[in-house]
Amino acid sequence: MTIRLTTAAAAIALLIGATGALGAGKPTDPQIAHIAYTAGVLDVEAAKQAIAMSKNESVIEFAKGMVRDHEAVNTQALDLVKKLNLTPDDNDTSKALSRAAEMKREELAKLSGADFDRAYIDNEIAYHKQVNEALETQLIPSAENAELKSLLETGLKLFQGHEQHAEHVATELK
Repeated sequence: MTIRLTTAAAAIALLIGATGALGAGKPTDPQIAHIAYTAGVLDVEAAKQAIAMSKNESVIEFAKGMVRDHEAVNTQALDLVKKLNLTPDDNDTSKALSRAAEMKREELAKLSGADFDRAYIDNEIAYHKQVNEALETQLIPSAENAELKSLLETGLKLFQGHEQHAEHVATELK
């Protein structure tokens, strides 16, 4: 089974759209913090599912990297939120991401072996493309706090590496 478009990517696309889940206005720093943190948590959950279900060393290694990197970025994000005395603002985009990720995990749980590996990696490629696009076009330009903007820019570089790594793993799975 090949999964072409992830529901999580569709949820992120809501953010990018002109009249997306955040409406016509740009997201606030508390909303940006919540969206970025939520996206990281969801990718950690997906990676933990892959570690538990896959037997492929490349897929497991990739997933372990996702857990390590996203947990590290989220720790930095939480430290920054405390330092700035921001209260992350749950919003429609964060909620849509969470719902979509839950649906994807349920979808992946029905697969096994090479079908699971391919679907997980395809999802990671699509997810990182959408998150990176959201960071570049919406979240970084909208961030008003310089430290938050810097953390998002650092995250973007890291997540672009994740996208490339996932694409490399995908070539191994063919």
